[in-house]
Amino acid sequence: MTAATRANPVTRAGDGLALASRLLAIGRVAGRRAEAGGVRFTALLLATLTLALGLGSLVAVHAVYTGKEERRTARTPVASDEALKETSDATAWLVGSDSLDGERRFSVVYLSPLKGDAPLPPGLDHWPAPGEAVLSPALRKAGAGEDIDHRYGPLAGTIGERGLDEPSEWLAYVRPRDGLDAERPHSVVTGFGPAAGRVTSGLEPGTGRLDEKPEWMFQAAVLGMLVLPAVALLVVAARTGAHARDRRTALVAALGGRRRDRALIASGEAGPPALLGTGVGAVAVAAAVLYDVRIPYTDYVLSSTHLRPYGWAAALAPLAALLVVLTAVVLADLAPRRGASGTRPLGASRSTWLPRLAVLCPLMIALAVWGPEFFPPDTPTRTLASWAGIAGTILTLPAAIATVTAKAGNLLARQGRKHDLPGTLIAGRRTSTHPGGTARLVSGVSIALILLMQAIAWQGLFGAQATEARQTLDRIGRSMVTVGARGEVSASAMTAFLTRAEGAEAVLMTLRRDGRDTRMTLDGDCAALTALGLPCPARETRLDALPADPRLRELVRRTPQPDPEVVVRRTDTRTLAERAAPDVPGATLVLVRPDGQSLSVPALKRLSHEVFPRGAAVRAPDEDQLTAGVPNRDQGRWSALFGMIGIAVLATTAGLSAMAEFLRQGRALAPLSVLTGGLRVFRTSAAWSVLAPLALAGSAGTAVATALAAPVSASGESYITGGLILSATGVVLVVSVLLWTWASRVAVRQARKWRPSGD
Repeated sequence: MTAATRANPVTRAGDGLALASRLLAIGRVAGRRAEAGGVRFTALLLATLTLALGLGSLVAVHAVYTGKEERRTARTPVASDEALKETSDATAWLVGSDSLDGERRFSVVYLSPLKGDAPLPPGLDHWPAPGEAVLSPALRKAGAGEDIDHRYGPLAGTIGERGLDEPSEWLAYVRPRDGLDAERPHSVVTGFGPAAGRVTSGLEPGTGRLDEKPEWMFQAAVLGMLVLPAVALLVVAARTGAHARDRRTALVAALGGRRRDRALIASGEAGPPALLGTGVGAVAVAAAVLYDVRIPYTDYVLSSTHLRPYGWAAALAPLAALLVVLTAVVLADLAPRRGASGTRPLGASRSTWLPRLAVLCPLMIALAVWGPEFFPPDTPTRTLASWAGIAGTILTLPAAIATVTAKAGNLLARQGRKHDLPGTLIAGRRTSTHPGGTARLVSGVSIALILLMQAIAWQGLFGAQATEARQTLDRIGRSMVTVGARGEVSASAMTAFLTRAEGAEAVLMTLRRDGRDTRMTLDGDCAALTALGLPCPARETRLDALPADPRLRELVRRTPQPDPEVVVRRTDTRTLAERAAPDVPGATLVLVRPDGQSLSVPALKRLSHEVFPRGAAVRAPDEDQLTAGVPNRDQGRWSALFGMIGIAVLATTAGLSAMAEFLRQGRALAPLSVLTGGLRVFRTSAAWSVLAPLALAGSAGTAVATALAAPVSASGESYITGGLILSATGVVLVVSVLLWTWASRVAVRQARKWRPSGD
């Protein structure tokens, strides 16, 4: 370097940039020519993409929760008992609820102008006419099969986006035909949102605050099922092909290369796949910010409106993923290697501890599945026994799979030696010699499967009451429903309802307590009483024994006393309507079909809104408990979706690790193509190195995970379906087959390059 060059900082900077550019280029070329270059490229690309999506999901979850809460606050009413005296504008307001068949509940808000320029909630631009309704677009779509457009009266329009907490919300506003007065239980509303005054808790429309899980639970699911598997994949990707890079790093250091030089070479090698993964992740994030995206399997619509205020944070997610990946790669290449300074080869461990752990695996499974039965119900020891068995299974299952694979390797080696199959012999010997590597390979997949099934099973446990409701529906179906009219109902309106309820017979059940005794009176005409297997007496009669009709026994089961006194009274329709019209405590109107067929609940709900002031709650026995369990079912779908993605990432991680290890020894196996006269040895060896361990982990891991979750599922609503089990197994099997095919092709290509050109 000349004195002029040393004195000119611009020249020095130019030389430094040129050197950095050359070092980055060296890294790119080295990455393309490495023996596991394609594997590492794919691993780094997937790691960057998954990490970008995981970080972007964390931002999206926070944005959605924050945006929904802002929308809910903006539409929460401002109400006061003295509102009519204090303002010239007021709206009568009453929040009710309804549900679709097998779905979660949703809010039905009854509102009517009271005074002056009555305020409308956000999302409504005009008052519907008396008897009309305004529905959210998602509710109209979901309830099309039940003719939801006409359930509450003629449709006056749809709720605008500003009045919904998210595009997929179900919500209905109904203006009763006869209006609402200012008396309780109605409230007087003078405005909506903090801008109109102090909002009133308990009057907000929508059920999201009650039904949704806390934000931290969703964030934890994203962290555990997306971000952590991405980090595991990054660790494997950073060390894939490390043997050759360690030699390159030692050579660069021997030639005087600094840590900065080695870091640039490492960045140049990892840069292309990381940038490609960042680009794909940025496209996915941008699409979610610009457009509403429907999430597969959950049928949830991710609102771009909620994401746009956090667009800057979402845009940083792919960039953060890129920086994390490049930093991890550089640190992995610069980290000192254990045993790198020694000259003696490291001894191969026979992993003598694996068979001992494998023996414990069946015992741990038995402890988790049957151990709790030896302890009293609802005791800490019962739960501890289950958790101890699950923890023990997580620790021992990888060892069991590795031991089984090693034993199969011994058998495979004997068969290969017996039938002169060199590929089978070599594959068997390699498999039996390295059981520790197999244990490390399958541990992530098997643990993820167990945790996934446990998470979904516990979601079902929270809905134990929904299980009882499902059993009730299985026994009697909807051939019997209860009708709870809302508002002040006249006898004529009740008579009209009973007359127009085609195919149904009416019974009025009245419960009265006398000290510790309960008296249940059943009023109905002969057709209704006969439909329940009851006598039709001329006078009031006490039953000594109940008929066998399961619907009648279900009514008795719902009483607070196990064996109440049952009294039957024959009553004509007019008298029954007069008794059922008032809102009498302990009285319930019951409709039954004599032929045992299901009643049309949507038709009865529509009829109730035609004749009653605010319709009626029509449901099968315990159906409200089934509806209350739907949020847990939906949460289970999210867990299944995230879990499947996490399992796919972990299976890919394990497969790429096994594939890289297999290809590292591929050149050593290349001469076998000449000795054996073919390339089948590589496919067989790859099958036992990559395919067999992963396939066994997927099938056995899913079976064990399902068995461990069975005691939990038995106590609640089971969301572990056959489709979920097949999907979990199928994801791992598909990944294992794809990676085995890829490993076989790469190994064959390496062998063909080794063979002399004259062959």
